[in-house]
Amino acid sequence: MELYALIVFGIAALGGIYMAVKILGGNLAPWSVSLLHAGLGAGGLLLLIAAYLQGSPGIVTPLAILVAAALGGFLLASYHLRKALPPKAIVVVHALAAVAGVLTLIPLALG
Repeated sequence: MELYALIVFGIAALGGIYMAVKILGGNLAPWSVSLLHAGLGAGGLLLLIAAYLQGSPGIVTPLAILVAAALGGFLLASYHLRKALPPKAIVVVHALAAVAGVLTLIPLALG
């Protein structure tokens, strides 16, 4: 389950990188990419929750970090809904939280 989550988060990261480049360059990302990124992130979180419910207690740390990243994503989406560019710092913090969560997931997924 953890490996599938890692794969899903990896695919989501591709969209996240694209969106970050667009936003840091002063443009909004397309809604299609934003929705795909959010859907993949949510799917990854659901896989981690399922792993936890199936008895993987080590998943709590990456899950908590990735939930925090998701909350940042909701904040970013609120700017997108208003057709406003978010502060670049929020984009960077969201990305760093997601990377930290995935880095803590890697040993569990590949271990």
